[in-house]
Amino acid sequence: MATISLDSLDLAALLCSRVCHDVISPVGAIVNGLEVLEDDSDSSMRDFALDLIQKSARQASARLQFARLAFGAAGSAGASIDLGDAEQVARGLFLDDKISFSWSSPRLLFPKNRVKLLLNLVMIATTAIPRGGSIAVTVTGDPESCAFTIVSKGLNARIPAHSEALLAGNSETGTIDAHGIQVYYAGMVARASNMTVVFSIEGDEVTIRATTV
Repeated sequence: MATISLDSLDLAALLCSRVCHDVISPVGAIVNGLEVLEDDSDSSMRDFALDLIQKSARQASARLQFARLAFGAAGSAGASIDLGDAEQVARGLFLDDKISFSWSSPRLLFPKNRVKLLLNLVMIATTAIPRGGSIAVTVTGDPESCAFTIVSKGLNARIPAHSEALLAGNSETGTIDAHGIQVYYAGMVARASNMTVVFSIEGDEVTIRATTV
């Protein structure tokens, strides 16, 4: 393993690529639906197109709202974020999805970077169950001393490949692409938050646990 060397411009470019990747699909579906409305007079096809546009618009909006908290500035330096807001944007990711989602946390203001870490770990948790299942998020403690526990349960659950190395800032080649940048970024946020992240697996459950140092 080699330490990843990444300058700020490359980090920004790769994160932008990741966000664009997440919203291209629903935005493309909206465009397709609009083309059907323009070109097809069949009422059943028009109803299908409208339904597609509505679902895709909700999905695109949810993904952008999530990205704003998970990757964006979300306020000035040192700002705090309400865990209730974090729960709302996280739930938006799982509308009309193959993953059921639950969230248990106190309604508190947490430091911005700790909330960003929590949301990034939720994203990582989705990749642990490629065939769907359930994700349960539990937040305990207070803004100064806390723990995040995220349990992904589903058929063929697995710890996402290379996640532990990327969280630590390492890769086999010392380089990284847009596919792995989100996990690498989560590791950066964890260190900035003075939190450690540990993966474990038992049967069809993968647990990601983050605790304050």
